Amino acid sequence: MSEGVARPRFFYGYVIAALGFLIQAVFWGSYRSFGLFFNPLIGEFGWSREEVAGAASLGWLIVGLMNLPAGALVDRHGPRLVLVAGAFCFGLGYLLMSGVHGLWQVYLFYVILAVGMSTVDVVTLSTIARWFVKKRGTVTGLAKIGTGIGMMVMPLVAGYLIDNHSWRSAYLFLGGFAMVTLITMAQFLKRDPSAMGMQPYGGELQCVAGPRREEGITFRQATHLRPFWTLFIMYVLNITVAEIVMVHTVPHAVDMGISSTSAAGILSLLGGGSIAARVIVGIALDKLGSRRALMLCFVPLLSSLVWLQFADSLWMLYVFAVLYGLSHGGFFTLMSPVVAQLFGTRSHGAIFGVIMAGGGIGGAIGPLLTGRAFDVLGSYHLPFLVIVGMAVVALLLISSLTRTPYEAEVQRRPAAGRS
Repeated sequence: MSEGVARPRFFYGYVIAALGFLIQAVFWGSYRSFGLFFNPLIGEFGWSREEVAGAASLGWLIVGLMNLPAGALVDRHGPRLVLVAGAFCFGLGYLLMSGVHGLWQVYLFYVILAVGMSTVDVVTLSTIARWFVKKRGTVTGLAKIGTGIGMMVMPLVAGYLIDNHSWRSAYLFLGGFAMVTLITMAQFLKRDPSAMGMQPYGGELQCVAGPRREEGITFRQATHLRPFWTLFIMYVLNITVAEIVMVHTVPHAVDMGISSTSAAGILSLLGGGSIAARVIVGIALDKLGSRRALMLCFVPLLSSLVWLQFADSLWMLYVFAVLYGLSHGGFFTLMSPVVAQLFGTRSHGAIFGVIMAGGGIGGAIGPLLTGRAFDVLGSYHLPFLVIVGMAVVALLLISSLTRTPYEAEVQRRPAAGRS
């Protein structure tokens, strides 16, 4: 540290990481409770499984497509305003769902809450990427533990309210709780360290005067590189698999005669399995690099999907949930720091946002087609086989990931400094 520059007593990046943890928990814990409302909606209104899955698919499509403008807005205006708007839409969608009486309302209200949901990762993970250079993967993993905690707690709360009160009460609680807590937390977010006269974590913390120029390539440059499209397609495949699992596993369990409360345990165990993965994979990214860390996630992914083909009891579905959670948590943790590692933070929000938009397309189509397949075939056997093949293709893609010019430049710097 240069003489005359005081070290900050407290690095605000720790607050950013803690807020990321809590924001992830509230958003994802609430959103991943959708499967619990599947059968109550079908039972009360007589809709088909495809019709209800269509609302989830449309919502996820909106989540994905809105990631691009949300990421660009974070790059330009910072995370606070974006999160306030997102929290309002997210909470409002759930509050409106508590009074739904027609299928068109379900679709409309899920579009509203999906607009809000689109802000969660670009706000939290892009902000963390700007505050941390060293230990970026580890800190992202710690923040993403919030997703696992939320997925453990919120489905159990929603399941309890559905079983002991009503599905309308559960929607009412989710909406009010999310809106109040998320808007409150948004007030404490800062876009990057220069807003507080600091530098990102890495080496010595220094106070800096004026804005800090961010490193990396532009969004336009990124789209002309093969690694961008490799990540994009891999993410589309993985999110398609993820959304099929998240939307249809609980209804599959209920079809087997398992109660809603016990079926909710599948989502909770999935969330629990993802918790350890988020820390381990985040550390692996810092130690091993993006490619090896990504490939590591495919071990539990393929194992769990093969196991699912034979799971015919509650305990076997619980084992599946834990195994799948290990990969689920890993992939969702890795994408933001991988984007920062390959492309820098200059246009991180936009690059990360468009990759997530691709995931939104896959995540929208997957559950809808799976619901249609069930309505026609009467089982999930074929869709569950298809997602194994999709995971294999994603593995082959990521094994071909090459270095970007920005990554190569960064890797040359230590050697240049020693020469």
